Amino acid sequence: MAKKSPKTFILDTNVILHDPTCINQFQENNIVIPLAVIEEIDHFKRGNQVINLNAREFTRTLDSITGNSIFNGGISLGRNKGKVRIYITKGLTKEIREVFREDTPDHRVLSTAFDLEKQAKVKGKTILVTKDVNLRMKAKAIGISAEDYTTDRIGNIDELYSGKEYLENFDDVVIQKFYKSPFQVQADNILKKIKTEVVPNKFFIIRNSSRSVLAHLDSEMEIFKKVDKTPCYGIVPRNAEQTFALNALMNDDIPIVTLTGKAGTGKTLLALAAALQVRKYYRQIYIARPVVPLSNKDIGFLPGDVESKLGPYMQPLWDNLKVIQDQFKETDKSYQTITLMIKEEKLVIEPLSYIRGRSLQRIFFIVDEAQNLTPHEVKTIITRVGEGTKIVLTGDIYQIDHPYLDAQSNGLSYLIDHFKGQKLYAHINLEKGERSELAELASNLL
Repeated sequence: MAKKSPKTFILDTNVILHDPTCINQFQENNIVIPLAVIEEIDHFKRGNQVINLNAREFTRTLDSITGNSIFNGGISLGRNKGKVRIYITKGLTKEIREVFREDTPDHRVLSTAFDLEKQAKVKGKTILVTKDVNLRMKAKAIGISAEDYTTDRIGNIDELYSGKEYLENFDDVVIQKFYKSPFQVQADNILKKIKTEVVPNKFFIIRNSSRSVLAHLDSEMEIFKKVDKTPCYGIVPRNAEQTFALNALMNDDIPIVTLTGKAGTGKTLLALAAALQVRKYYRQIYIARPVVPLSNKDIGFLPGDVESKLGPYMQPLWDNLKVIQDQFKETDKSYQTITLMIKEEKLVIEPLSYIRGRSLQRIFFIVDEAQNLTPHEVKTIITRVGEGTKIVLTGDIYQIDHPYLDAQSNGLSYLIDHFKGQKLYAHINLEKGERSELAELASNLL
């Protein structure tokens, strides 16, 4: 069989900022980085946002392999891999200038792709890779192949792990065992009747026409334990999914938990309540969320001082904390404990980029709005978690503010898809909104 000739992939800036390791993901194919992209990356190098860190990481990677040849024939990325090179164009090609007129970084990237396509011996072997859907459409309009960066994209989002399952018409004798000490059933008695996928730390609603029980399969898949509806720092779970979520959040044997669901399902509220309930086991509670300004520009582009810039991003977290605090009277010890923890910085609410560099030993770490993180960013966060730390990531995978992420390519979906089945991990998708009847109606209809 004749060996296939390698393709040439031209990388856009947003691909590099999304995954600074992207040049290692194209196997035997060649990579071209337009000089316009290098110039754009340079603008992102300064700052403390994740996007700035990614820019610096990519620059260091490229510098470690660079040499004079990178501007000519390119340089090999290793055995069974292609070459990478930087491509210099003298302004826009005539064809691109006639169509688009304006000289912008995007059009310079298009010009590079157009130039390389003309040089290619086989049409269609030159492909522009960009997460910008408008740039992909522009490329296709002038006859250039264009693709999204799909290396860290998951499959069918409708099949994403939910963390729970219904077992209908179940044997009443087995269900009754859950209500007798020790309130658990050997897994063999139930697993042999389940035809769907079973993984550690999965939750089940087991029922028949007369009774039901909420149960959790332990990490060793040996025992199904009864899950009780237990209040948590003044917050009472209102449905089965919330009950499951609190069970996972307060389980010492599960150091990483993800909660998904639409607005009003209680993701952040439950995570905060659980953190406060088990606070004595941790040195500190960190609650953080990524700041995703318009067009991925640094927060410094916004007017005002740091506090006024970040205030709107962090306010929903303070609102959730206030909801918990208001479950108690001001004279109550539980109310005063929250105030004292904030004062002594035992409970910290900050942008995710501010957490970087801190020690993550014995921390209850909540990452809110995690759907606005890339897979690479999620990996960076989790790989820094130290001993005794519990990390909880919450978010709505269908409500993404990041301009280059969607339900299948965001870090939260990627984490759920890859961690499913791990003994240290539990996930619950919260389905029913509990904020108010009106909020639930609006979420479903609008």
